Amino acid sequence: MPAKTRVSTGRVLANIGVAARLAWAAAPGWSAALAGFAVLTAALPVAVAWSTRMVVDALGGHGDRAGVLGAALLLAGLSLAGAVLPHLENYVTADFGRRVGITVKLRLYHAVNRMVGLRRLESPAYHDQLQLALQGGLNGPEHGVLCGLRVASGALQIGGFAGSLYLLNPWLVLVVLLGSVPTLLAELAINRRRAALTADITPAMRREMFYAGLLTGLPAAKEVRLFGLGDYLTGRMLTELRSINARSRRLDQRQTVVQSGLMLLSALVAGAVLVWAVRSAQRGEMTVGDVVLTLGAVAGVQGGVASLTGAVGETYQSMLVFDGFRRIEEAPSDLPVPEVVAAPTGGVPVPRTPETGGAVVECPAPVDPAVVLAAATPAIELRDVWFRYDDAHPWVLSGVNLTIPAGESVGLVGLNGAGKSTLVKLLCRFYDPTRGGIYWNGTDIRTLPVEQLRARIAAVFQDFFAYELSAAENIGVGAIAAVDDRSRIAAAARKAGCHETLAALPAGYDTLLTRTFFSNEDRDDPETGVLLSGGQWQRLALARALMRPDCGLLILDEPSSGLDATAEYAVHAKLRQLRVGRTSLLISHRLSTMRDASLIYVLDDGRIVEYGDHDELMARDGRYAELFSLQARGYGPVPV
Repeated sequence: MPAKTRVSTGRVLANIGVAARLAWAAAPGWSAALAGFAVLTAALPVAVAWSTRMVVDALGGHGDRAGVLGAALLLAGLSLAGAVLPHLENYVTADFGRRVGITVKLRLYHAVNRMVGLRRLESPAYHDQLQLALQGGLNGPEHGVLCGLRVASGALQIGGFAGSLYLLNPWLVLVVLLGSVPTLLAELAINRRRAALTADITPAMRREMFYAGLLTGLPAAKEVRLFGLGDYLTGRMLTELRSINARSRRLDQRQTVVQSGLMLLSALVAGAVLVWAVRSAQRGEMTVGDVVLTLGAVAGVQGGVASLTGAVGETYQSMLVFDGFRRIEEAPSDLPVPEVVAAPTGGVPVPRTPETGGAVVECPAPVDPAVVLAAATPAIELRDVWFRYDDAHPWVLSGVNLTIPAGESVGLVGLNGAGKSTLVKLLCRFYDPTRGGIYWNGTDIRTLPVEQLRARIAAVFQDFFAYELSAAENIGVGAIAAVDDRSRIAAAARKAGCHETLAALPAGYDTLLTRTFFSNEDRDDPETGVLLSGGQWQRLALARALMRPDCGLLILDEPSSGLDATAEYAVHAKLRQLRVGRTSLLISHRLSTMRDASLIYVLDDGRIVEYGDHDELMARDGRYAELFSLQARGYGPVPV
């Protein structure tokens, strides 16, 4: 839930229903048991009060002396039940929370995984919403159900004690309940403010965690120490933390003042009822047992109201936060497959796409995604592709036309910021073009199932990820169905030139490539975790991509940026073999690696400014020749 999102009361009530259904689906038995505990928790104090009245009156000569033993035994039994019940309830509540937590996590991460693109994940606002969803989703259903049961229990307790007061004097009910109304209203107001505060401070909390991660994490440790950034980052972290604490402190102070006033009001009401009961007993209008029951009932009603109002407030707050979970879960995919409809001239399936504004466009023949994607060497085309990340940003790509012929190796060069990485994101359909389209064997990729499309693509990203997993798993995730296929993993590692390195690790391919934690097998020897060099990770990332040997499109985005000259030569020699007869796109700043590409495109400021093979581009003496010559001079004789 973004900080500025308002949640209506109707939405909050709907959230309670959603949370209750979720909890019941996760733990139906424990949900029923907790409902039973709620009834018993409400009934026990009322039963104790009446039993106490019976015992006191019997001993004082106003009741049935013969039944005093039975009343005493009943009171003792109720006391035993009251002693045991909380422990049973605590056990059930804890296990209930664990079961609900598993269900909530599964649903939340399934919802996040439906976001097949990157637009939302690259949005700070979405991260704030996701942070609230994690908090509200994990705690909301459990907390909401438990608080809801506390509301029900409090209402039953109030009803039981109010009925007792009514039997003694109907006016007592009105006095005690009216004195409790301000408590209910104040608690609701305070919890609404606390929910709003949670949403407002989420960005600051995220920044505080970011600075804390820089101070304690390994990725930034070298620069933090070399540049002496410890105090600077600590100061930034404390600034955020103090801001969070200051806002929380102001609300706590307000809550303390309000609740102190409410407690004073409750004490005054209880004191007034006590005086009235004592005077009534002195006049012979009430027995001592009636006085005891009156005092117990007043305390019970006030306690029930306090419990109910607190639970209502907490339920309201938890359901406000839980709304963030619902919004994440209800959000449609950020890259939906367009609706397929029948063309008006003959029932031929055609797509509704952003380009057509939802209009029906005739298609010459139905398209079967399995047939389109089955081609071993597809042709890829970008037709007049325009793209920007949102309307507030400039165009990253402007009218790009680019073709990767079937089975051909194409190169893409350009300066930093030219749009190369964005183009890769579009090819993998992490985003859709703002205008224009990308075609796989003549079919717009927006009409193809995303999972099937990506299964036909292998890529080494410039910012590849180093998983804190074993060496085998780091490669195997490139084809998750084969993550346990050691022969296939080793074959990919050999092609990438990292097999010998991984086989020589302390536990071979089973060695963890991290020092953050250790596996069950390594629990007695955490030092078995190993950190690879940048060049070694580069080879491993290449092996990960090679886990898909039959991919239709191979994308290599700076595949040798972390390698030394010898390793780079070896890797590109291997890549030349792998790219023969395969549809592939190579992106590199090192133009010497482009010489064997059948076609080279030069991207400058989001536009294709020239294309051709190496010799043609050098003969044209344009942008490519300028960049190539500039790099070549760097390897020439040093000027004197």
